[in-house]
Parts: sequence; structure tokens; C-alpha cells
Amino acid sequence: MASHKLLNLLKQCDSFKQLKQIHSQMIINSFTDKQNYLLSKLIDLKVTSDYTLFFFSHISKPNDFSYNMIIRALTNTWHNYSLTLQLYFEMKGSGIEPNHFTYPFLLISCANLPSLSIGRMAHSCVLKLGLELDLHITHSMITMYSRCGDTCVARKVFDAISQRDMVSWNSMISGYSKMGCSREAVGLYKEMRMAGYEPNEMTLVSLLGACGDLGDLSFGKLLEGLVEEKGFELNTFIGSSLINMFGKCGDLESARRIFDLMPVKKDPIPWNAMITGYAQNGASDEAITLFHDMISARVEPNKMTLSAVLSACASVGAIDLGNWVEEYSSTKGYLHDVYIATALVDMYAKCGSISQAHQIFKNMPSKNVVSWNAMISALAVHGKAQDAISLFKSMLKDGTVCPDDITFVGVLSACVHVGLVEEGRQWFDSMGPRFGLTPKVEHYSCMVDLLARSGNLEEAWHFIEKMPEKPDAVILGALLGACKTRGNVEIGDRVVSLLIDLEPTNSGNYVISSKMYANSKRWDDSARMRGLMREKGVSKTPGVSWIDIESQLHEFHAGEICHESSGIYQVFNLLNEEMKLEGYVPSTNYL
Repeated sequence: MASHKLLNLLKQCDSFKQLKQIHSQMIINSFTDKQNYLLSKLIDLKVTSDYTLFFFSHISKPNDFSYNMIIRALTNTWHNYSLTLQLYFEMKGSGIEPNHFTYPFLLISCANLPSLSIGRMAHSCVLKLGLELDLHITHSMITMYSRCGDTCVARKVFDAISQRDMVSWNSMISGYSKMGCSREAVGLYKEMRMAGYEPNEMTLVSLLGACGDLGDLSFGKLLEGLVEEKGFELNTFIGSSLINMFGKCGDLESARRIFDLMPVKKDPIPWNAMITGYAQNGASDEAITLFHDMISARVEPNKMTLSAVLSACASVGAIDLGNWVEEYSSTKGYLHDVYIATALVDMYAKCGSISQAHQIFKNMPSKNVVSWNAMISALAVHGKAQDAISLFKSMLKDGTVCPDDITFVGVLSACVHVGLVEEGRQWFDSMGPRFGLTPKVEHYSCMVDLLARSGNLEEAWHFIEKMPEKPDAVILGALLGACKTRGNVEIGDRVVSLLIDLEPTNSGNYVISSKMYANSKRWDDSARMRGLMREKGVSKTPGVSWIDIESQLHEFHAGEICHESSGIYQVFNLLNEEMKLEGYVPSTNYL
């Protein structure tokens, strides 16, 4: 068969089966010099990477065109960034010089791994070859440096571009936004507008991410106005970015408005954005309800969905739904995912099932510092302080991850629960010298709580005075609670004055201090705190509880009796009668 006929057939080919038939004819007719055309077609048809790489390995003398095609496919189609780097070095080793088609994909692979060292080496090669004026390479270089955490060099590359286009601006704004340099992203956007460029969808997606991180709702609404002004469709990217931004700014009403306005929501991304917004803002009931709507709409949840739902389950104790998520994750093979498994550990612990949390933790094939922290904190909260400290020591012995500041909050909390004052001091003092960590407010709070609970109130007060920063309401609140319990009004007086200045609208401070004075028979001071509370218009926040019955969440407030909760109060009354029969006498100390 003539070579040109085979090439024509190859152009018209639209299936892998036809491609293999053409390949066999090429071998029979010894048209081995046309293998690049076949390789290109394999990639266009998105044939599996294994077969395509196998074919590539049998090309007798691959040239720069062959290497560039396979490197592009590895980066863009198969996302095998490590193999991209491997083939780049193989290309150089075979004496073929990489060119302006090679380096954009090499740099993007370095960005995704990330590998700053190889990225720098690629930058050096680009300069030696005189390719630094190629905008495709330059934009890829900005992305590489940004994602590898070196935004300073990324900005230098950007500043060196003499003729910028929209991709140039977007690359740098996106780099800033993704690396948490939100103010820099907004600042560069303003420079872009002054230079006469109008934002496109990519610009706004990056800016909305930065705006959410800053919590700047007014700027976020301005960006929403730009979306409307330019007539951009509320697609997956723009719509989800707006939902994320409003969610992070705490404006759930606007987030839901955008979600409801989106014409098509078949993709899980907008669902994830809205569910996450609810979960992160304490609206766990709404998050769970929306998740059920997502399932009803036959949108398949992914790992991000499940993580957000598990967070909501943990907040309201919805263990039945948490069990369902575990079963679903098992069928999808997600239980080996460190993030899903860690979320399950946290959910089970907060729902009171420490045994299930521990089982998930033990079965994790790999653990990161968040996984260890979740289990250590779970054991501490459940009163298994010795187990928490033992697990922390196992973490140190394992050596695969280093403890962070959250780890020590768990460890110190465990010490608080069982009154291990000396051990708590030792771990607190070791944070800097041994682990290179600077104690934060949470660690000081634990230490004050530890000292206060053990009756060392004077030492706890001196500890607060020596803090490198002013004590916050959490620390002072812990000490005030201990002063009430121990009846130490002298230190309690000092704490109350500070707390009222810090949190003038927190009802708990007035209530606890009033009880502290009442316990010490200082009735005038007790009445003064109640009067001050009324004067400032502060009301006590009623307690609220949730009960999960047959996967249905029921919410009820203290002092509230309605038809839905009447059965619960009947049970309370029965328990109260049984308690009295057992000899229980209610305490009237605070009345």
C-alpha cells in the first residue's frame, strides 16, 4: 500500500481499532519513517498512556518532534509530571536539544510536582538558548516559580516582560492568589487596569479567590458587578468562585443566591463550594440538607464533597450520615485517601465514637501531621489523656512527620485533663528548643488552664503576665472559671476587669463572675454584675442541642417546649425522678 494512502487513512481514523490496523500495514510495508504521524494520532485519540509510551519506546530514532509530542501529552493529558522530567533528561542525553516547544511543558510539570531545583535548571537552559523572550515559556516560568513558592522570582520574570498580554497579567495574578499573596494579587490587578487591560474570566476567578482569603466583602461585590457588567455566564468556574468568595466572607445568603442562579449544576464543583460555605460558617444543617439535594440530583460527590459533609456531621453529631459517607468512600476506594480518612477520624471522635475513629486511624496506609493531630486531640477530648500522650510519643518515634503547633494543643490538653502539671511544663518548654515552634495563644491558654485546674492560680496569673502578647479572652476565661471553682475572688477580680474590657457583650463572663461572687457571699458584687449585664443589653445565649434520630437531625433550645421536643422532656422528667430516688439533691449554690 502506498505511503500517501496510509497517511490519508490515518487522517480519517477515529478509533483505536482502525489505528492498530493502519499500524500493522505500516510495519508490513516498512513505512517506519512515518511513525511520528502515528504517534500524533495516538495522542489525539487519547489512547492509554501505557500503549502510547510502549509505541514511543519502539521508535528507532525519535527526533525532537517525537519527544515534544510525548512530553506535551504526559503533561496535559496524563498529568504524569515525573515522567515528563524523566523524558526531558532522556531527550538531552540522546543528544537532542530541547526547544521552545519543550520548555513550557517542562516548567508546568515542575510547577505541579513541585520541583523548584529542576525549574531553576530549566530557567538557566532557557537563558543559554536565548528563549527568554518566548511568551509561552515566560508564562510557564511565572507559574512554576509561583507554585514552587518563590513569588519574588516569579515577579522578576513578570517585570522583565517588555510586551505583556492578558496571559502575562493573569499568570502573575493567579500565582499570587494561589500562594496566598492576596493583597499582592489585588494590587497587581489595579496595575493591570491602569495599564488599560480589561479583566477576563481567568482574572476574575483568581481575584475572587484572593478576595475570599482577605474576607473583603465590599471588593467581592464589586467583582460580582464586573461579572454582570461583562455578561460572563455563571459557569462552573465563575459561579463556584463567587460562591467560594461569599462563603469565606460569611455572606451565605449571597452565596446561595449565586448557586440558585447557576443554570446548570451537573458538575460537583458548585455543590462543593456551597456545601463547604455552609459547613465553614456553622450552618451544618444546611450543608447536610444540600448534600441530600445533591444526591437526589444525581450529581456524584467527590473527595472534596465528602470532606465538607464530614465536617458538618462532626459539628452536629450526625453519625448516621457519617457512617454512610464511610461506606460510600469504601466503595469508591477513598478510604486510603489521607484527607478523607482524617476527616472520618475527626467526625467519629466528635460524634462520640472514639473506637471507630481509632479503627480508621489504624487502617490508614499513610498519615500526615493532620491525621496524627486529629487522633491525639480526639483521645484528649475523650478523657483518654495517657493514650493521647502515648500516641504523641509514637508519632515522634515514627519520625515520618514532625509535630506542629496543633499537635501541642492536643498534648497540652491531654495534660490538662489528667492534671499532669510537670509533664505539661516540660512539653511546653520543649516547643522552641527541640521542635523550633513558637508557643501561640492556644498553648498559653492550655498552660493557664492546667495551672488553674491544679489550684496554682497565682502561678497561672504570673504566667499570663509573662506572656509575650496580651492575653485573649480564651485564656482569661479559663482562669476566671478556675477562680470560680476554687473560690479565689482576689485573682478573679483582676480577671473580670480585663474580660469585661475585652468582651463587653459576652454573657458568659458576667454570669460566671456573678456566680463566683455569690459563692463567696459577695451578694452586692454578684448583683452588680447582673445589673451591668442588663445595663449593657447583654442577654444570656440559650443552650442548643441536636439529636440524630434515624438520620434526621432535631434541634431544640433550652427552655423551649414544642410538639417536636415534648417527648424528649418526658424522658428528662423520668430521669429526674429516678435521680431523686437514688438520693440526688440539686445544688442551690448559684441560686
